[in-house]
Amino acid sequence: MGDPRLVYPLQQIITVKENRVKEQEKVVAEKRRALEKEKEKLKEAEEARDKVKQHHKDKLTQLRSIMDEGTTSPEILQMKAYIKVVQEKLVGEEKKVKDQEGQVELAEKNLETAIEVLRIKRQEVDKLMTHRKDWTKLAMFEIERAEAVEQDEMGSIIFVGRHRSKK
Repeated sequence: MGDPRLVYPLQQIITVKENRVKEQEKVVAEKRRALEKEKEKLKEAEEARDKVKQHHKDKLTQLRSIMDEGTTSPEILQMKAYIKVVQEKLVGEEKKVKDQEGQVELAEKNLETAIEVLRIKRQEVDKLMTHRKDWTKLAMFEIERAEAVEQDEMGSIIFVGRHRSKK
């Protein structure tokens, strides 16, 4: 740090707080990775839902075209039953998407909280660093003042000694 005569009394606290900042940075990175995983799961759930939705649309279109052709009642009933099964599956996929959106939201909140904690911890270190800087200036001033007083005293002793030897 500067002068080897100075030992900042709160240096251990700074070291501890800097370590806490490093740990919190790791937590933030982990929360970011968790958020990305949840977003990826959401994307997969949306793709699965969209696939089922498209299948549902295709089957409805197929049913309409068959009805336009005038097909037998049992075949129409069978297709309607199948469409109902696909519709239930679509509802299930929609629920999965909603649940996953909730997980993404939760992961985002966790990340925001971790970032806020990191900001606070960095602020604590910054305050201590500012204090150390101010303390160092004051301590150096005190050392320089003490040295000046000591030199004045030595000058006075030398002066008195020379003055006495002249007499």
